[in-house]
Parts: sequence; structure tokens; C-alpha cells
Amino acid sequence: MTGYGEQPGYEERLRAFSGRELRPLTPAQDPVNQPMIRHWTEAMGDTNPVYTDAEAARATGREAVVAPASMIQAWTMRGYAATTAPRFGGPDGFDELVALLDEGGYTSVVATDSEFTFLRELTPGDHVAVRESVESVSAEKRTGLGTGRFVTTLKTYTDQHGETVATQRWRTLRFRPAPAPAPAPAPAPAPAAAPAPTEAAAPAPAEAAPSAETAAPALRPRPALNRDNAFFFEGARQHRLLIQRCTACSVPRHPPGPCCPGCGSLEWDTVEAGGRGHVYSFVVNHHPRHPAFDSPYLVAVVELAEGTRLITNLTGIAPDEVTIGMPVVLDWLDADPDLTLPVFRPAPTEAP
Repeated sequence: MTGYGEQPGYEERLRAFSGRELRPLTPAQDPVNQPMIRHWTEAMGDTNPVYTDAEAARATGREAVVAPASMIQAWTMRGYAATTAPRFGGPDGFDELVALLDEGGYTSVVATDSEFTFLRELTPGDHVAVRESVESVSAEKRTGLGTGRFVTTLKTYTDQHGETVATQRWRTLRFRPAPAPAPAPAPAPAPAAAPAPTEAAAPAPAEAAPSAETAAPALRPRPALNRDNAFFFEGARQHRLLIQRCTACSVPRHPPGPCCPGCGSLEWDTVEAGGRGHVYSFVVNHHPRHPAFDSPYLVAVVELAEGTRLITNLTGIAPDEVTIGMPVVLDWLDADPDLTLPVFRPAPTEAP
């Protein structure tokens, strides 16, 4: 049986990908190295000394510092320019699989899960390589996102001696987006009262097409709403800045997510932030331009008094007047009838 947009033999062509190599063995651009380990641990807030202190590593029975296991993908990732550059050898297996799924109408994708197995720790000087093959392409499934197929691939990471150091089973859902529900019909307008008779009614002038000055303003990008973050935007519509909090360990977190990064609990509630904080970092955006924003504009990471940080806009201040650590207070931007966002402005100077 063929589905939407599928040609005869489509299932057989998909099944033929099982066991096929998607990407050949590709070495990392650089060997495992201490500077990258340090950058990673600082960014992740991982203070385990075995990653950066040789003496601490030897005290645990290791010969030298080791790389965090979860860095395995980082060693073989390509930069943006490398991943978008044309391949002169023609399309690889991954491109062919994506094209075949597109042919069946499965044009959208979402990652579902990733399962790692680590066989040994990596140390500076190891040189990692990775190859990827298809484990399976499922039969068509109906999901909340739409009808699709689960594609499971296996990445095998090896060292400079060809020995496997880790594997990654990576599963994505390729799907046809479910159609958006039709909007409810607008209520019929009440009949207008008949106008009082006049001596002579002048004909109404024809409406001119809206000019650029009178056209409706561009809308800000819409947030991707889900069950984990809907509370945040609903609170914003009420001018309440809500922070997700783990009910097991009481640690607040932002951005919202399904589980606590500290203890792993799936139980959470929300607390309302007081609206005071300071500028943790900021940038002045000049490009690319977006019609909904007046360029240049300020994008800041604000650290709230409650300890969480959020990315927001700064208002009421010139870009060259912003400083790191500057106190700010919460304000609200009612961008349009459907979108309200928290923004921050400089805190008023307190009288001595």
C-alpha cells in the first residue's frame, strides 16, 4: 500500500536503506585537546577536576585528564561553512535518504531520542573518527505532530587505532505536519441602523491602497509553544514573569524544560519573579534586519534576583550606555494582540 505522494515500490526503496552507510568514516578536524575540554566544562558548569587537573585525575587512578564523555559529538562536528559547502563527490547516503523521505511527503523533522554507549574515556591526543549507518526506517505511524516514520541511525566513534570508543543510536521522526485547525467562523455582524435622511449624500471617496506608512506593521516571530513552555507565555499575557521550579529540589530553571537538570525530577511548578535583575551580557544587533524590529536593537542576557537568566530586549537606553552588571527592572512589550514579551529597562536611580 502506498501513502500520500508515494510511488509504487516506495516501501521497498525505504527498506533498502536498512544497514546502509549514510556517512563514511570521517575523522575529526582536531585531536582531543585540553583547551576544548576547558571551554566545554566552563560552558556546561561542570567542575569535575578530572577534566582539567592532571593531579586530581591521577588521584582517581587515571593516567591524565580525560574528556567528558558527552563531548564525543563535539570532536567530530563540522563548522557551519564546512557543512554547507558543496560536496564535489556527489550526494552521500544521507542526502539520498532525505530526498526519498521528502518524496513521500515527510518534509518535517524532530529529534526524539539519542542513546549513547561509552566504551572508554578519551584523553588529550586521541583522534576520533565517526561513521553513520541506518539501523531502521519504521512503517508509517500516526503521531501528535502528524503522520510519519521513525528513522534510527547508528553512529560509531573510533579512535586513531580503529577501536570503537562510543556508539550513538540517534532517532528522528520525519513527518507530514498535521493540518492546522480551521479558525472558528466570525460571528455575523449586527445589522446597522438605517441612517437618517439627509438633503444630499455625497458619494464616498474610493479607498486608496494602503501606503508603506499606513500598512500593518510586521509581526514579531512567534514562539514555538509546547506543554513545557506554554505557562511562560500565558503568564506574560497577564504581565507576570513566571519561572519554572522543580518541586523535588526547589531549584528554579530557565528556559523551561520537561525535567530538572539537577535531580532529574519531572515534577515542577512556577513562581513569579520580582522583576529585578542585572545585565549579565549583551549585544547590539545591526544585522540581519527584521521588519518587526527597529535596528539597531539591544539583546541582553538578564540575570534575575531569583538566580535564573533569560534572553530579552533592553529598552529606554542607548546602546553605548549599557554596561555589564547594570541594574534593570522588568517592563512589558505588548507586541500585538497575541504576543506579550518581558523586556527590561534601566532601574531608576535610588535617592541617597
